[in-house]
Amino acid sequence: MKQTGPGTGNTPADPNVKKYFSTRPSRADNFTESVIREMTRLALKHNAINLAQGFPDFPCPPELKAAACNAVNDDINQYAITWGAKDLRDALAERVGKFNGMRFDPETEITVTCGSTEAMMASMLAVIQPGDEVIVPEPFYENYGPDAQISGAVPRFVPLKDDFSIDEEKWKEAFSKRTRAVILNTPNNPTGKVFTRKELSFIADLCIDHDAVAITDEIYEHIVYDGHRHLSLASLDGMRDRTITIGSFSKTYSVTGWRVGYALADEGLTGRIRKIHDFLTVGAPAPLQRACVAALMLPESYYVGLAQDYDRRRRILFDGLRNAGFSCQLPEGAYYIFTDITGFGMTDTEFARFLIGKIGVAAVPGSSFYHEGGETKLRFTFSKKDGTLEEACRRLEKLEEIITPA
Repeated sequence: MKQTGPGTGNTPADPNVKKYFSTRPSRADNFTESVIREMTRLALKHNAINLAQGFPDFPCPPELKAAACNAVNDDINQYAITWGAKDLRDALAERVGKFNGMRFDPETEITVTCGSTEAMMASMLAVIQPGDEVIVPEPFYENYGPDAQISGAVPRFVPLKDDFSIDEEKWKEAFSKRTRAVILNTPNNPTGKVFTRKELSFIADLCIDHDAVAITDEIYEHIVYDGHRHLSLASLDGMRDRTITIGSFSKTYSVTGWRVGYALADEGLTGRIRKIHDFLTVGAPAPLQRACVAALMLPESYYVGLAQDYDRRRRILFDGLRNAGFSCQLPEGAYYIFTDITGFGMTDTEFARFLIGKIGVAAVPGSSFYHEGGETKLRFTFSKKDGTLEEACRRLEKLEEIITPA
């Protein structure tokens, strides 16, 4: 007979104990689950076209597929060096030097991570002490708020102007003796803003004056339009040793599921990042790191074609949204269009759910990109096949039959 009771290891669970532990305060109580991923689940449930989550529905370059298969078949299936396979770090150093104009030692200043998401979290944990303030431009990618809270930081949200340019006076007011870091995403998600040299120089001066670290998310660096050019903050005078530059293979090479990213920083910052990274994830997938070396070997024509393809998709979705009554502007970079929905008479969450259930198109409620506000915004992605976008635009035409925008 199975025994129960004290000392047997089979004491029946006390439901009150379970309730006690599940209701005790936790840092997870300060934020919600990802709204973007929630919209993907709803899109699947309702068989809607997913223009919410920014992943392509078209294949990655065939060279990457072949390299990944070859790596597995070549038994590159065990741990790589914690901070990244040497051949990948060497290739990254060469590529970054050529494209971004920055020099990093692959042995001491490059860390390969499990996507840019882990790179951001590891970087924040590496430089933040509880109570430090972190400047976050608003609107912002939804991860940044929870990242700040998980790391113990106090986020200071600084709104961008209506045209998404920097309000210098508000930035000056946001900095204080407690400011430890600035998070900057350029090209920007969700707005499509590409920050100019003048704006970046202004931020650089503030960082230097207040001895703050800049953490820059530059994963859309190759996706820019209309003559705009991406500029890395770390390449500016005085910023090399106080900037952590985060990149990823996900968007540039259409492999969002591979989860391979990286952090570039001076040796002192990198040493801290590598410690956090080691105990967060140990390392990124070894065979996919080998395949990412092949990605970095693609010719320059690949990047030209990438931007041209996304420019075409950008215009397809933009025209469709405008025809359906949305107010929006062409983005300068990245692959999202941030729309105003004031005329439709619903909040962002109501309208997003309406679009999924009644129209068959998923978008992201704008409030997920704000600390407070955003209820008049929706974000759509155009990281999809032309045919997918054209069908989404056809579905959005139904809005005229159901709702007449004010």
